[in-house]
Amino acid sequence: MAKKKSARGSKARQSAAGAVQQASRYSPAAISQFVQEVKAEFAKIVWPEKKVVIGMTGFVIVLVFFISLYLGTVDLLLGKLVSFIIK
Repeated sequence: MAKKKSARGSKARQSAAGAVQQASRYSPAAISQFVQEVKAEFAKIVWPEKKVVIGMTGFVIVLVFFISLYLGTVDLLLGKLVSFIIK
């Protein structure tokens, strides 16, 4: 019986500690630490060179143009085919 009472007391203490941790999670010190960690992670990022970005952007634009041209042509032909079949 004594074990059950102590177990209940420890659960209450754990939930109280969790509430304190959750409240301290938004403290100015915790926010400052979070911002410092974000800055450290951003420093690890390897950004591509400007020339590579411009080349990839051009490639994407050309690819989108050709795919849209292809899909437009297929849509037009299928529309004509369906209208021919219906008539």
